[in-house]
Amino acid sequence: MALKEITYRGTTFAISYEILNPTAQHDFIVLHGWGSNKEIMKGAFGDTLPDLRHIYIDLPGFGKSPNETILTTRDYANIIDTLLSSLHVKKEIVAGHSFGGKVATLLNPDMLVLLSSAGIPVPKPLGVRTKIALFKLFKALGLGRLRTYFASKDASGMSHEMYETFKNVVDEDFTDIFAQRDAAALLFWGRSDTATPLFTGEKIHKLISRSNFYPLEGDHFFFSRHAPFIAQTISQEFHRYAD
Repeated sequence: MALKEITYRGTTFAISYEILNPTAQHDFIVLHGWGSNKEIMKGAFGDTLPDLRHIYIDLPGFGKSPNETILTTRDYANIIDTLLSSLHVKKEIVAGHSFGGKVATLLNPDMLVLLSSAGIPVPKPLGVRTKIALFKLFKALGLGRLRTYFASKDASGMSHEMYETFKNVVDEDFTDIFAQRDAAALLFWGRSDTATPLFTGEKIHKLISRSNFYPLEGDHFFFSRHAPFIAQTISQEFHRYAD
């Protein structure tokens, strides 16, 4: 593991990352989802694709990368872009899980790999909508400090900065951004995913003209059990593209 300090908009960010297969000629960048970290992604893909240089990154506010700034998804992409440039890493293959999929898309790599990516809004259940309405009412009454009782699992225990960041990114609609993608994309999805349901992957597949879609058994973290297949597909498609 290494730590790299970069400056973005006058703020210094210490980004934790790890590189595997450092002498390989082509780069494979892997971004985790919200509330996750690089170790989960390395655990899935670290033993695959030995001919690629793997770069695993803790996004600011997760794992061993601290954050005390309110950010947007675009900020995350710009921060990671700056990091990659400083490390002389090429954006050849960028894989992103869930929230990381949105960041990966904004990086505009040669080959985009989405693992149950976020970016297509999903209607909230009635119970969640009720909690949101109640929280807004309490906030209007000056009782915003009670947000802890209304926060979702994704938002619980967050600092003020990360909670505000979460609000910035949680319901983004990336429809237009996906539709603008005109390079290769591989989409892998969990059939039983409830966080980013299968229909959202099908929609992204239709939006990205040069995409292949692979529904696989499993939930939001389906990739852990299907890493060999995902890696094999990435390798085949990338080398066909590179050649």
